[in-house]
Amino acid sequence: MTTLQYLAGYPAHIQQQVSQLLEQGKLAQHLTKRYPHLHDIRTDKALYRYTQDIKNTFLRKSQPVTKVVYDDKLTLSHQALGLHSYVARQQGNKIKAKNEIRISAKLKVVPEAFLRMLVVHELAHLKEKEHNKAFYKLCVYMEPDYHQLEFDLRLYLTLIETKLNPYQVIS
Repeated sequence: MTTLQYLAGYPAHIQQQVSQLLEQGKLAQHLTKRYPHLHDIRTDKALYRYTQDIKNTFLRKSQPVTKVVYDDKLTLSHQALGLHSYVARQQGNKIKAKNEIRISAKLKVVPEAFLRMLVVHELAHLKEKEHNKAFYKLCVYMEPDYHQLEFDLRLYLTLIETKLNPYQVIS
């Protein structure tokens, strides 16, 4: 049985179902049937616009986001697909603060729903720094299917771990 590190917090019966789908070779098919199309947001500029559109729809009055980029250094081994950082720098008598969002470059070739879930997650950190009840309530406000998308993204990560990427672009 494959270790299901991305599903460790889920009940045993869920993990068992996922293991069975993996063993039967049906997990990739399950995801591609549910999410057949990849997004076309490939550049940092497009990612910034995409993020700003979501922010302006749901968090118009929150702090501005100064930078949104795909980051090659965010890896699955660190279990981080996105990173929100608040950077404060002192310049003379002024303190300049920046909110930056970094999204793993591994998410350049996935369904838009997965990218949206992660962008929503990182944007929620503008208002709620901790992963608490208010944080997840905000995530669900911005993306009603947030919890399902998070679970499905974990299924995708499980497939990647077993070297079965259903969205791999063949060149």
